[in-house]
Amino acid sequence: MGAHADRFAERGAEARSALVRRIVASGGLTDPAWRAAFEEVPRHLFVPYYFIGRAGSYERLWCEDPDPERQDRWLRGAYADEPLATRVRDGELVSSSSQPSLMAEMLEALDVRDGDTALEIGAGTGYNAALLAHRLGAEAVTTVDLDPEITEAARRHLAAAGYRPAVVTGDGARGCPERAPFDCVIATCTLPSVPHEWLPQCSPGARIVAPLSTGIIVLRVRQGPEGRTAEGRFLRTSAFFVPLRGTQVPPEARAGGLPRRAVENDLFRFLLSLTAGSLDPREAMSLWDRERRPERNRFGITVADAHQWAWLDDPEGPYVWPLDTRPS
Repeated sequence: MGAHADRFAERGAEARSALVRRIVASGGLTDPAWRAAFEEVPRHLFVPYYFIGRAGSYERLWCEDPDPERQDRWLRGAYADEPLATRVRDGELVSSSSQPSLMAEMLEALDVRDGDTALEIGAGTGYNAALLAHRLGAEAVTTVDLDPEITEAARRHLAAAGYRPAVVTGDGARGCPERAPFDCVIATCTLPSVPHEWLPQCSPGARIVAPLSTGIIVLRVRQGPEGRTAEGRFLRTSAFFVPLRGTQVPPEARAGGLPRRAVENDLFRFLLSLTAGSLDPREAMSLWDRERRPERNRFGITVADAHQWAWLDDPEGPYVWPLDTRPS
C-alpha cells in the first residue's frame, strides 16, 4: 500500500479537490470541519480495488494494474461521486464504499460536536470511519462489522491513511456495549428497523443516522421516566445500501398486481417498504394517493423500549403504524 500511496498522492489530491468542489456546488459540505475532512482524507487508499458491473458480471479495477490506462480509470473512479462495489461473493455485493455526497449529507446530519464519541455500524472500507476520526479524533470513533475479512481490511486501510480508531468484529445490531456510551451512531447499511440494543448505549441527546427502507432516518435520543426513547424524521434523500447482515429488508415483491404508476415510483416503493407487516399494498397505495404522494421527509419514526412505529407528518396524528421488529 505504501508504494501506491506515494505514486498516487499528488494526482489523488487533485481528484479529491475536484470531488469536494462538486459536492459543495450541489449544496453539500456546508460545515467547514466536514469539508476539511473530505479534502484531507484520501479515498483512494480505502479502495485499492473495486468492481464495476458489466453485463451481469463484474470488472475489477485496482491500483497495481500494470496497464497505466486502467490505473488511471481506477483513480478517476475512486474520486467519482458514486458508490463503489468493494467486495463481491458469488456474484452478490456484500460491501461497498458509499457515494461521497450521500456520506457527506449523513455525516452533517449527525450534528457532531467537539468531544463527541461515535459508533459506526458497517465498517466497509474504513473510509467513513477515517472521516469521523479526522473530525472527532481516532480515540472517539468505534466502527463495527460482522465480517472479519472486512474489519481486517478496514484496519489496514485506516492505518495506511494514518488513523487508528477502534475496529471491532461483531454484530452491528448489538452495537458495541464495551465502548459505550456514544453521542452519535451512524449506520452504513440498510436496516429493517432500529435495533433495540442501540438506545441503552446512547447518551441522552445522542443522534442516530441510519438508512431504513430506502431513506435516511435522523433520530434524537431522549431520557424519559421509563427509559430511553428516540424520534425523528427522514431526510428527503433516497438511499440504497447493502442490508445489515442477519436482517432482511421487506421485498418489493409486495407491489405485485398494483398499477405501474405506483410500482415504478420511488416514493411509493419507500412507503411500501416502510409499512411492510402493517398495511397491505392496496392500503399503502390508498394512503399514497390520498396524501398526494408524500415526500420522505414527511415520514418519521418513534422508538420506545422494544416498540417502534412509523408515522406521517405527526407521531400523534392519524397515520401511525408499527414497524415490524421481529427477527428475520
